[in-house]
Amino acid sequence: MSYKEWGDPANSKVLICVHGITRVADDFDVLAPAMADEYRVICPDVVGRGQSGGLRNPLHYQIPQYVSDMVTLLARVNAETLDWFGTSMGGLIGMGLASLPDTPIRKLVLNDVGPSLNVEAIARIGEYIGQDVRFASFDEAAAYIRSISLSFGPHSEQQWNKLASDVLKQNAQGQWIRHYDLGLAIPVKNTTPELAAAAQTMLWQAYDAIRCPTLLVRGSESDLLTAEAAQQMTQRGPRPQLIELPGVGHAPTFVQDDQIAVAREFLLN
Repeated sequence: MSYKEWGDPANSKVLICVHGITRVADDFDVLAPAMADEYRVICPDVVGRGQSGGLRNPLHYQIPQYVSDMVTLLARVNAETLDWFGTSMGGLIGMGLASLPDTPIRKLVLNDVGPSLNVEAIARIGEYIGQDVRFASFDEAAAYIRSISLSFGPHSEQQWNKLASDVLKQNAQGQWIRHYDLGLAIPVKNTTPELAAAAQTMLWQAYDAIRCPTLLVRGSESDLLTAEAAQQMTQRGPRPQLIELPGVGHAPTFVQDDQIAVAREFLLN
């Protein structure tokens, strides 16, 4: 597992930041240095993404595998105080860890995700994950990434280019492709309604076991985490503080100053 790191490597106060399903550690290149005055910040590439290796069996690209991988990472970072910031999939991994007995997680930020997820949004995401798209130029590839990422909300041209370049790479033929194992799509596409219902039941069980202070961030236009699901979350489990970010869908990128301020306010107070 590859990871990026900011701050004093001797700092035992650690913040782990984990990205969404097709994203990478580079997503936190703005948030991480903004938190590095207080934390040693560690941002992994979840297996199958970015610089990390892939899995031989793509059916293992699922939350239990990711939680197991993170337990190994946590043993390495030697934190005395551990906080977690998770966007979408990264939030589900954080939920799994925070639900464990004697969890080391002190504070948890769930960025536009929870145990109850909109089936239509999951289908939308699953549709584009496995598409083997290839582009002759970076500009074409960046335009594609932008088109499937409009729900991130308003960004400058420079920010859109960064969001695209983080998840693109060139193959041996010079074509621009996405920087993850397309096998990630297989477990999503193999999810039946029955499996989805069972997974949701397990996620709620994990969520209800969380006891640490939790912040739930929701993009007001999110199609993955509905307003109703977010409200339900405030009444159960850790009973998180809920903050909705206007004009943003799934998921807030936390590269904007006002969004970073939300994270700092919760984590440092």
